[in-house]
Amino acid sequence: MPSATEPGRSKTAPPARTRRSDARRNEQVLLGAAARIFAESGIDAPVRLIAAEAGVGMGTIYRHFPSRSELIAAVYRHQVDACVDLGETLLKDGSQPFAALAEWFDAFVDFLATKHGLATVRTQDESTGSLHDYFLDRLVPICDRLLDAARANGEISAKVTGYELMRGVGNLCLLAGDDGRYDPRKLTHLLLAGTR
Repeated sequence: MPSATEPGRSKTAPPARTRRSDARRNEQVLLGAAARIFAESGIDAPVRLIAAEAGVGMGTIYRHFPSRSELIAAVYRHQVDACVDLGETLLKDGSQPFAALAEWFDAFVDFLATKHGLATVRTQDESTGSLHDYFLDRLVPICDRLLDAARANGEISAKVTGYELMRGVGNLCLLAGDDGRYDPRKLTHLLLAGTR
């Protein structure tokens, strides 16, 4: 049995698994903070605002995400994954399917507001170049499943695909900007009502 004083071992060093889970948790906190700042101030917001929102030093952000493009790509994926997770939860929790679909599209509209400006980023990063594929590969199937559930429950009769609805909602969000007179959620609900 190794002693506590054996070279290379420390009595106080946490197990590697704990360090990894802490690092993942810290990364999730950073991504959540960055998503909120990007939604409020755009993707060119100073990193110090993200650090302050997350309650960490700027060095911590750069350790996780050495470049702005890596941070933006990670936030984008984080938001896509959150939409997928919400869809899975809504499908399992016994919500009425059409209400679940409407709730999911509210979150999708919020995601599109966070995403606003990403298309202007110019980068050679392979991962950023594949973000649109990631978006489609992850979100279209969960949207189709929500639609199928509402259709199976007799709440939707329109022959419309998840891709078509997402594309339509995306167009409704495209020019929303900061115009307080325009609410893409309201138009999204009208669009969904047309599927019934």
